[in-house]
Amino acid sequence: MRATLFITLGALIVMLWAVPNLGTAPFIAKAAHRESGVVAPGPSPTPPSTANEPEAEVIRVETDLVNSLFTATDKDRHFLTSLRAADIAIFENDVAQTISVFERQTDRPISLALLIDTSDSQRGVLAEEKNAARVFVDSVIRPVKDRAAVVSFTGAPKVEQTPTNDLASLHRAIARVRIEISPENERLIAAGEDPLPKEQDPSGYTGIWDAMWMAIEKLLSKTPEGTRRAIVLLSDGDDTSSTIKRQDVIDFAVKSAVAIYSVVFRDRNFQEGKLDSGALRKVSDRTGGRAFFPTQPDELQGSFAQIDQELRSQYLIGYSPTNKSRDGSYRRIRIEIINPELRQNKSQVFYRQGYYAKKS
Repeated sequence: MRATLFITLGALIVMLWAVPNLGTAPFIAKAAHRESGVVAPGPSPTPPSTANEPEAEVIRVETDLVNSLFTATDKDRHFLTSLRAADIAIFENDVAQTISVFERQTDRPISLALLIDTSDSQRGVLAEEKNAARVFVDSVIRPVKDRAAVVSFTGAPKVEQTPTNDLASLHRAIARVRIEISPENERLIAAGEDPLPKEQDPSGYTGIWDAMWMAIEKLLSKTPEGTRRAIVLLSDGDDTSSTIKRQDVIDFAVKSAVAIYSVVFRDRNFQEGKLDSGALRKVSDRTGGRAFFPTQPDELQGSFAQIDQELRSQYLIGYSPTNKSRDGSYRRIRIEIINPELRQNKSQVFYRQGYYAKKS
């Protein structure tokens, strides 16, 4: 993908010095943020401090760049906040790539879509989900920078609130969310019969993948470039009616730079259907999100708190791929921790697992 980047002259000189065999190969770096320094691959143990330096001259460099956000945790699930480029290796289709950009990002704007399953299987847990959602919105959304949308869904999605930074509007949208099932479908299901056809009455169904697709297409894809886009799904994962395939949603999310976080919460007293943990793990893992499986209200709030931490404890890594073909192909990304001490501590990395190359 093509990107336009800004780098400081001083940072460029440092990086050229740190990579002795650079030659005429394309090389890029980005200006340091106030809270994070740019680190080029090399022997330097820590990034140069820029906290007290005046704003430097800016140079524009254009190149083909693949970038990815990732988070890292230790064996106790504490976020690692002091990684260096030398601690990390990145591969594209199992071929090692040269890291061109590496920086910690703690202040990136966030665009969220909160998707709440309002099918009958959530009846016993919806109140706890709504309480936790309100706490999550209050703790995550910074009115100056961030936006959130609220979508409820059964067999069809319903936008309760378009992206906004107004917390009161988000609270009202969450309050409006309720179990959606028509009296006729409720009667049929209670009698052990099939609900009315989805085209006639979607309230007796659950369309998770359709709801995700709509949220990406209609809401998140329209947010400004450079924002951290994410879906936070509250559901048991039991999709009964989507017309869009799960893999198509994964592909669309990857192309749109949307991470999907699944918070799987199911009413234990609801006997029908299933808890499809595998499907939600796959969708979350492949898009750079995580899947959580709380069983109690306090664990539910803990899941939201961890998503908040993860969105704020990220690194940006970028490289110019050795494969220059613009063939539109899907290319696998693998990020590994290579620092022996961190590996011994069973550190883990979470990231989107691929991208689609630009097509000429």
